[in-house]
Amino acid sequence: MTNPFAEVLTEILIVGGMAIATFTIRYLMFGASSRITLPPRLLSALRYLPPVVLTAIVVPEVLLSDGTLQLSYLNARLVGAITAVIVCKLSQNLLLTILVGMAAFLGWQGLLTVVN
Repeated sequence: MTNPFAEVLTEILIVGGMAIATFTIRYLMFGASSRITLPPRLLSALRYLPPVVLTAIVVPEVLLSDGTLQLSYLNARLVGAITAVIVCKLSQNLLLTILVGMAAFLGWQGLLTVVN
């Protein structure tokens, strides 16, 4: 039988260790940032990093379901994403894009649930 106190202590030590490692890595980079100058070409390339990472997270979540590619009207996430892209292109308003995209996703998912 396992000791619940030991399990909690182990989890606390793991989280604490991860926090220390994360802080140390970031602190070293901030400390050295005044001494390191990056080339302008690298700085301009780094501006594309957030959209690339966001795309890498969102696209598989939208297109894949149970490990298979879902490119049909039965994929509510795809319908919501397409709607959000259209609203974004037309309005250039982030809040409106999020609201309409989520409404399309939830509405389409509800409609599919009722039909099935």
